[in-house]
Amino acid sequence: EVSGRSFPEIGVPGGHHGYSHHQNDPDNLAMLAKINTHHVSQFAYFLEKLQSIQDGDGSLLDHSLFVYGSGISDGNLHFHLDLPTLLAGGGGHVQGGRHLRYDRETPLSNLYMSVLDKLGLPVESFGDASGLLGYLSEV
Repeated sequence: EVSGRSFPEIGVPGGHHGYSHHQNDPDNLAMLAKINTHHVSQFAYFLEKLQSIQDGDGSLLDHSLFVYGSGISDGNLHFHLDLPTLLAGGGGHVQGGRHLRYDRETPLSNLYMSVLDKLGLPVESFGDASGLLGYLSEV
């Protein structure tokens, strides 16, 4: 999110951080969308590769759990609510194929604490977590 890296291979000459401060300029928003689309497509490619690798009674993806997202939802405003976050894999620890929405004030650290709990590594606290997430644990 703070990177100044450009992405000439997808037609984006400037850095991610600069475009995140888009000032609602349509050209900057278009460049930011290209970068975000590129990142998500790379993550999907990674997940597909993991899915294709046999590991015991499933795939490597089946036996992994990934949290993918952003620490900021609107870089222009430095807005830290409504963070887009994706869980992938899970190997029976987390039910997939769902879109869950939590109360606006739910700390993201609740997710991390819940993931640790699902992986058999319960902790009493994690950052500003206020508790485990409901629905995440339903398999």
